[in-house]
This record gives sequence, structure tokens and C-alpha cells, in this order.
Amino acid sequence: MNRLTTFLAKLKKPGNAAIAIVAVICIILAVVSYRLVSASPDQPRAVATPVIKATPTPQPTATPKVKASPTPAPLILPVQDRSKVLGIAGEPGTNYAGIPWIRLSHPTCGWGNLRGAILKKTIQDYHHKGIRVLFSICQSTNLYDTAKFDDAASAYPDAVQCGNEQMKQDAAVSFLYVPPANFAKFYDLCESAIHKVRPQTPVILGSLDPHVAGADYQLLVNQASYLDQMQTAMNTSVHPGGHWNWHNQIIGLIDSWHNGWGGADNLNGLFDFWSQQFQLDKGQLGNHLWVIEGTGCFKGCGINIDSPYELAVSHIMTLISDVQTVRQYKVPLSSTLAEKIFMIRDSTGQLVSWTFKVTQSLYGRIWAWAGVH
Repeated sequence: MNRLTTFLAKLKKPGNAAIAIVAVICIILAVVSYRLVSASPDQPRAVATPVIKATPTPQPTATPKVKASPTPAPLILPVQDRSKVLGIAGEPGTNYAGIPWIRLSHPTCGWGNLRGAILKKTIQDYHHKGIRVLFSICQSTNLYDTAKFDDAASAYPDAVQCGNEQMKQDAAVSFLYVPPANFAKFYDLCESAIHKVRPQTPVILGSLDPHVAGADYQLLVNQASYLDQMQTAMNTSVHPGGHWNWHNQIIGLIDSWHNGWGGADNLNGLFDFWSQQFQLDKGQLGNHLWVIEGTGCFKGCGINIDSPYELAVSHIMTLISDVQTVRQYKVPLSSTLAEKIFMIRDSTGQLVSWTFKVTQSLYGRIWAWAGVH
């Protein structure tokens, strides 16, 4: 109480009263300011936006590129002068030293597995040894199936025989015969496939089944007639309005006779007949004939089939004689006898198998005797 009385007494002084008034006003302003601030709406607070660091996108690891080894280009031997064509019938993987051609066959000919990759590899193996291949495609049930032709063409053989003994009329092998019109289409498909891949490859028109010149004259005339009929079919049904002529083709020829034995020379007689049909000198036959097969005979031709000596010697003489004949007239000979199996009678009269096989050494001597170097 005394303190309040004292305070009031001091306020009564003029200087102190002014100070008191100022203090009161300050207090009032402070109160009012507080209330104004408290009554105003809430102000938004600045919120710091979090910075999101971008996660780097993983890049795929580059796979190292392995360069594939290029497929080696096939070795293709240049086309050979037909006057130098001398060969042998053989089996894949077999070759005779010094003999530059071998004849192989498609499975349509009745044996073997020479198709696809196996065929390509086989031909390449021979090419790398400098040996050329005559490849035979035979007529079969699927006569016009072009797969076999395309397959052969892609293997790059050095010559192709389209068909084999297509004229043969024999009940024992009736499957061989093909009517002229049908064979015309077969040959056209075969030749076209081969020449599409390599136009220079010689294509041989089937083969003339073996006959004896002179004695089988009419049968030879029938063969020429077959070719005439084939020509007609080629220009009327296969290629209507065409000008195909068999005289411009290479005709395959088979000779099976004991040439050189007892003075026989059937191959020369066949050359006489066909030179007349082509109306050419025999020295020009190399452009139109190709001896697909030249072998000796052993049955029904005067050879004693019970004598291994006569069989062996007559066949060796045939080889020598045939090589000399084709070299004289510059006709290709792609297949001569390498092995032949005979059925002969032994001393007791029993039939036994006897194999005549020409070894590499003997072939070399035969070639030498025939004047081949």
C-alpha cells in the first residue's frame, strides 16, 4: 500500500507523468499488434522441394561381334577339251593315279548316297586332287522332280549325264524305258537346271544302250528314230514352236563288246553308224558323242565264260582298244571297267563268283599301252 502511494505521488510530478503516459501507450500498441497478428490467416510455409536425383538408365553391355568364317568358294575346274576326257567308273573316295576323270552316280541310279552336302564334299575332294567328275542322274519314279537336278547343279560336277539307257526295251529292266515325249521333258528340266548354275557344263543326253554294229543295225536305226520322236515332242509340247534338234546335242553311248579280242572292234563300228546319222566325219564326233561306258562282254559274245583267262584277257584288250579308238577320233570316254563280277563254273561244274578287278598299277600299264601319257 505504501508502495502504491509512493508510486502515485511520483506520477504527480510533471516529468514522471509523461514517462508513464508513454509507457502505457507502448503497452497498448503491443497488445493491439499481437491481436492483429493472431487474427490474420495462416501464411503458407515454404517447403523445400526435395531434389530427386535421376537414376541412370543401365546401358546394355555390347556383345562382341564374332565374324563368321566365310564359306570357302567351291573349287571349279575349267572345262576341259573333250578330246582329252578319259575316265573310269568309280566309287566315292576311289581314284586311279593318272586317270583324270571319274564317273559317279546319283541314288536314282540304284545305289549310293551322293546327294546334298555329301555330294558337294565328294566332288570338291576330287577337284582338289585335279580329278574331274561326270555325274549321272537316272530316270526314276518321280521323273519330273527337279530337286535332284538342282542338287546336282549346286555341286558343280564337270559334266552331267541326264538319264541312262532310256530307250532300252527289256522286260528284265522295264523300269529303264521312258517314252520319247516323257524323256524330252525330263531332259529339258535336267539340262536347264545344270545350265542355270553353270552354262559351260557339258550335259549329255541319256545313253544309247549297247548294240553290235552290223548285226543290230535295225536296233540302231530304232535308237535314231527314238531321238527323232523326242525332237518332235520337244518342239510341240515341251517348247511349242521351238527349234530343238538332237543333232546339236551330246549323245551318251554305251559299248559292251570284246573289242581287241579276236579282231573285234565294235566301238569303231558304232562310230561309223552315228557319224552317218550326224552327217559328220568321225573325227568330229567328239562334239556329239560321249562314251559313257565302255566295257567288255562275257555272255553271248563268243567268250568262254568258264575260262578266267579269256575273261580277264578279253577285258584288258577291250580297255586298250577302246582307249585307242576314242583317242583316234577325239571322243570323250568317261567310264571304263574297273571291276566286274562274273558267275563261272568251277572244275566240278558249280557256279561260283569270280571278280575281275583292274588295279591302279594295271590301269597305268593299260594307259601306257594305249598311248596315253
